[in-house]
Amino acid sequence: MTMRASHVAVGNRCAGGRAALERAGSRTRRGRLPRSARRCAQRGYSLLEIIVAFAVMGLALSLLLGTLSGGTRQVRWAADSGRAVLHAQSLLDQVGVGEVLVPGRRDGEFDGGRYQWVLDVAPYVDPERLPAQPADPYAPRLLQLRLQVTWGEGGPRERLQLDTLRLVQPDPSGLSG
Repeated sequence: MTMRASHVAVGNRCAGGRAALERAGSRTRRGRLPRSARRCAQRGYSLLEIIVAFAVMGLALSLLLGTLSGGTRQVRWAADSGRAVLHAQSLLDQVGVGEVLVPGRRDGEFDGGRYQWVLDVAPYVDPERLPAQPADPYAPRLLQLRLQVTWGEGGPRERLQLDTLRLVQPDPSGLSG
């Protein structure tokens, strides 16, 4: 009675491998190993499988890096716009303090030229007021302040515009009567 080893697969591995099959005399009449034993004896990945795995890994890494760079741009934009808002609030707080606020246009820059600003001051025109009504020259009046801050290349995402109203007392020395 001869003992023949049978092919036993455990998971994806063959028990004993090719050497164990050859020692046990598990050969066909022509001297070859059975098909199942030949399949079991071949281990590893084919070149095509490795190429596909690298391609999938490269695609995943490029998507990940693109997402990270987009996040970095958004953080930079948020920091720039936050700083622009702080500069604009600071400028609007200072306008008209210690000086008479008069209609006109002024401009300047913050942070050594990184942020540019333009301030337009004009009398406020009330859309509800009828044009024929006379205005009292001694009454306080409203001025509209429009501040525009730009940074970077000044694109639509790199521009901030703030509008506000200021109540000013007329200068009695400037009125002739």
